[in-house]
Amino acid sequence: MCGIVGIVGTSPVNQALYDSLTVLQHRGQDAAGIVTISDNTFKQRKANGLVKDVFETRHMQRLKGNIGIGHVRYPTAGSSSAAEAQPFYVNSPFGIALAHNGNLTNAKELRELQTQQTRRHINTTSDSEVLLNTFAYELDKTEGTELSADEIFAAVSRVHAQIRGAYAVVAVIIGHGLLAFRDPNGIRPLVLGRRKSEEVAGRYEYMVASESVALDVQGFEVMRDVAPGEAVYISAAGELFTQQCAHANHCPCIFEYVYFARPDSFIDKVSVYAARVHMGEKLGKKIAREWKDLDIDVVIPIPETSCDIALEIAQVLNKPYRQGFVKNRYIGRTFIMPGQTQRKKSVRNKLNAISSEFKGKRVLLVDDSIVRGTTSAQIVDMAREAGAAKVYFASAAPEIRYPNVYGIDMPVASELIAYGREVDEICQLIRADGLIYQDLPDLEAAVRECNPEIKQFETSVFNGKYITGDINESYLAYLNSLRNDDAKADREWSESTADLELYNGEN
Repeated sequence: MCGIVGIVGTSPVNQALYDSLTVLQHRGQDAAGIVTISDNTFKQRKANGLVKDVFETRHMQRLKGNIGIGHVRYPTAGSSSAAEAQPFYVNSPFGIALAHNGNLTNAKELRELQTQQTRRHINTTSDSEVLLNTFAYELDKTEGTELSADEIFAAVSRVHAQIRGAYAVVAVIIGHGLLAFRDPNGIRPLVLGRRKSEEVAGRYEYMVASESVALDVQGFEVMRDVAPGEAVYISAAGELFTQQCAHANHCPCIFEYVYFARPDSFIDKVSVYAARVHMGEKLGKKIAREWKDLDIDVVIPIPETSCDIALEIAQVLNKPYRQGFVKNRYIGRTFIMPGQTQRKKSVRNKLNAISSEFKGKRVLLVDDSIVRGTTSAQIVDMAREAGAAKVYFASAAPEIRYPNVYGIDMPVASELIAYGREVDEICQLIRADGLIYQDLPDLEAAVRECNPEIKQFETSVFNGKYITGDINESYLAYLNSLRNDDAKADREWSESTADLELYNGEN
């Protein structure tokens, strides 16, 4: 999962982009980048690392201009080298820089098409660079140096006709403005906002971002979500244009609400916090119904996403809620970390148990989901070592049995603990005394309770039903070759031994 932001302002946007990326840091910790436009020139800085480490004062001083985009990344199927950091740019036509959240499921075919037919060179393994060149090729079909909103929207429509998968996109075009668009299924989120300019009377500044919280912290009023298949264009002069560029079938990724998004965000008119409270309510009722003879002493969340869920479960069960684990906030989220070895090593550095909350107690641990099961098993062991008499485990999400192909770095099926296994076997593998999962209809109902207009969610990781309709065994095998731990280990070794650094102007 990645985070994107774009701003058209009336004063320099470098600090606002930086602050927004910091707020979106939870969506990607592998790399960060910003591109601004000043004097008809791209100003760029991108590198591996957290936002606070990538951008120093000297970099910020060079990122001049009143218009720009930013990106935070974690790698999925591609490389995690600095060369893959976004935004990407091309010099023709006009000069375009682009950042992308999601995954193109036909990137391989598009890459071959661009190499053989359109004679465009793709320099990295990133599907975002493929998307950029697809858009650049279509925009190059316009005539003259002037570029109207209608011509931009026509190019976006042609892009939609070629690419498949999940994508939320921000781009800047030198001499023209900022463009943002969202895939026809609205799988990946994108929010539009505005605020009154303090420098130019009667003028608005505009912002788009992956989550509403990024707009909130910058004082932008949330106007609405960018609709599935819609494109938004804001000229450098601050004129707003919108157009539906593809037939829409709204189907947002439900895992945004389970895990990825911040609780203070609204996505597709759904409060992430409220959705998680509803998840806890429904899971609590299932526990009360199916485990009514189980004598649970205390409910303890595995921080932090599950805290709101666990609190609601405790209220439904009428049991004490306690914080039994202390999280080291200076350790990255293990799910996002590239490489299974690094994930395994980080768990005990990341959490420490408060023994007084476990000793002699029958504990119900609550987590948002169980992916590989490695972390869950280690946490169960930690609870036992802290003195727990019994350790029960509840997951706010159903069994994750299938890989994600839309931009979430969930491993291949064979590396998912629930793949080909029933709940009892999974329970044994994580060494718990009992395991209970949320039911998929309850999960969908929990999110839909905030916005009944959403009729369908992207839930492929639970049921194997891929909404784009183009996923087959051949594609999953190809993804397996890129995503399995052995392949990632080979890439990590290759990148480290190559000792390459990406320079963007001065570093």
